[in-house]
Amino acid sequence: MKNPLLNRIELNPDVMLGKPVIKGTRVTVEIILKKLAQNISADEILADYPKLTAEDIQAAIAYAATALSTEDVFPLEAVAS
Repeated sequence: MKNPLLNRIELNPDVMLGKPVIKGTRVTVEIILKKLAQNISADEILADYPKLTAEDIQAAIAYAATALSTEDVFPLEAVAS
């Protein structure tokens, strides 16, 4: 079942080189995640980007989780040093 929050994300080659963005903005999922990783609160992000909503931030997180859930991981062998 598709998360309805993902409807807030768009990929358009004419917007931000096709990176996933919040629909109707040029705010990338990447920038939202980077700010969250830097311990910038959702409220601060919303203040910096007034067009965003709390649901848009949740959509960015949901998009990243979905992208990672389908990622193939190939463990590397440990190299002795």
